Amino acid sequence: MKIALKYGLLITAVVVAWVVVIRFLMDVGPDSKINVIGPILFNITSFVAIMLGMSARKRELDGDLSFKEGLKTGMRISLVYAISACLFFILEFLVAGPKLMMSEAGSEGGPMWKVAAFAYGGLFLGSMVLGLIYSTVISFFIARRLPRESSEII
Repeated sequence: MKIALKYGLLITAVVVAWVVVIRFLMDVGPDSKINVIGPILFNITSFVAIMLGMSARKRELDGDLSFKEGLKTGMRISLVYAISACLFFILEFLVAGPKLMMSEAGSEGGPMWKVAAFAYGGLFLGSMVLGLIYSTVISFFIARRLPRESSEII
């Protein structure tokens, strides 16, 4: 669990840094072209953190990381990231108010609870689905290979 906390919170730290720089220090609006970099940065960070976490887990197991163990490690990292990122954005919502969320949603018509529920649900589920995809791909390449049974007739 230590690996999941370390690498999951690393992804969240990148998200927090990006949000603080873009929204509060640079005061960039939702229509700015620089906002395209955010999702790319978050996904690259997720991929790298899951890969580093699996490598650390493999070292911890003396190179005996199975596909299943790699997948579980990646999903734990993704779960920590999903929960901590949602908590950060809830905190941001409580501090900055609904103005930031409404500008991201693009619609003032819906009730705030509905916009928030979709935003946090999308963040959580999106993080978990992408984490599953990244974990599967990375585990495929990092996990040990089982030797095939020899089918030679002697």
